[in-house]
Amino acid sequence: MSVTVRVPAKVNVQLAVGAARPDGYHDLANVFLAVGLYDEVTVTAADGLRVTCAGPDAEQVPLDRTNLAARAALLLAERYGRDADVHLHIAKDIPVAGGMAGGSADGAGALLACDALWGTGASREELLDICAELGSDVPFSLVGGAALGTGRGERLTELEVGGAFHWVFAMASRGLSTPAVFREFDRLGEGREIPEPVASRELLDALAKGDADALAATVSNDLQPAALSLFPELADTLAAGRAAGAPASLVSGSGPTTAFLARDAEAAEGIAGALRASGTCRTVRTAAGPVPGATIV
Repeated sequence: MSVTVRVPAKVNVQLAVGAARPDGYHDLANVFLAVGLYDEVTVTAADGLRVTCAGPDAEQVPLDRTNLAARAALLLAERYGRDADVHLHIAKDIPVAGGMAGGSADGAGALLACDALWGTGASREELLDICAELGSDVPFSLVGGAALGTGRGERLTELEVGGAFHWVFAMASRGLSTPAVFREFDRLGEGREIPEPVASRELLDALAKGDADALAATVSNDLQPAALSLFPELADTLAAGRAAGAPASLVSGSGPTTAFLARDAEAAEGIAGALRASGTCRTVRTAAGPVPGATIV
């Protein structure tokens, strides 16, 4: 018997970052939007814990117990006093190390799949608690849709969205380490006061109305200067997308994937074509959101 769960990528339409806390984390006001690029995690009963992966850049995915899918299975098994004897197979389509929460999606997917396979009957609150233990973005991968994440991003308030938003994503030639980007954020902020992170009222209103132009005027990412400092070539990709008519462009999360908002699906295809021709990125994908979170298929 096996269970397969499909989990979406995310884009941060706002990522406001506070100063480093004593525990090393940062307080965030993180407005997540789940978009239609998916990983699938299939869990099958086995003699022990094993992780396999296939898909674009699968060779970059760790297959040991540091993988968030493996950690999710181990945490759930520990809570319910059983062995994590499962084969976890990850079919990747979310960019690896791309700032779109691919690893977090795999953790949420494995957690939901193992819960179903083992019949643990864990409550949604319990699953979200395990997600928060796994990582800051993992709870949103379970919930999907649109949400404001506070604390280090794990405390979610679900948001209303008035329509679909169309995006183009440009994948870079290499990855970026999220901890390295946060360290660079801290370095760039030395000697100045970092304001408390607060969600933009105008941005939340734009989401609620489904207004792409209003959203384009309000998207922001406090980690973008740090990502550009570590990966300056991303500026060329951002410029290519703007030149192609994208009303908004930004680094997705900690990067290095860059995200371009389009007014509709047709405009998204035009921006995608221009980015492919620009020579400033490795691959280009289009997707719309919001979409549901982790779902058994």
